[in-house]
Amino acid sequence: MVLLGAGCGAGTGGGGGASAPASASPFGRATAHAEIVAAVEKAGLPKSDVPGVGGTTPTDSTPRPTPSTEQERLEERALACTAAWQYFGQPVDGSRGDLEKAVTALVAEDWVRGDRQVEKLDEKGGTLLQVTLRKRGWVMYARHTGAPKSLGMEMISLQATETACMNRFTEQERKTLVGADAEQG
Repeated sequence: MVLLGAGCGAGTGGGGGASAPASASPFGRATAHAEIVAAVEKAGLPKSDVPGVGGTTPTDSTPRPTPSTEQERLEERALACTAAWQYFGQPVDGSRGDLEKAVTALVAEDWVRGDRQVEKLDEKGGTLLQVTLRKRGWVMYARHTGAPKSLGMEMISLQATETACMNRFTEQERKTLVGADAEQG
């Protein structure tokens, strides 16, 4: 699985689609990321310590190295299509309900709620919740994975990708990006 995070970007949403009406503001990566972070804060989700994903990358952080492999170059391109927030750590009481509150806050920002899936991960109570949201050419997956008794951890993420931007990848590039494991389900 590839972890994609938000950082600096043009935030215009990039080509491919119809232009927005003159009265509508551009909706792109920066706006999507700001809405995600605002929803996370409003919902009271735990603080993310993942630089560039939980918030903006600190100015004194180590710059990302120049991509040297095809996989790294594709991941760099995919970052430009993505806005995200993620928490990975010790279980936090009520965080699943807080994710639901974040989804509600995003719906209030005109994200359209789609499918809601809940899966049992193990016999010890581990579960996965995923809610799909859509807005102006973007698809977001809000996920909560909790396995407190088997792994003693949880992962919460809100990851949005711009469809037109991701559609610029060839089929082979997508396969390289997601890796061979994704092919096997």
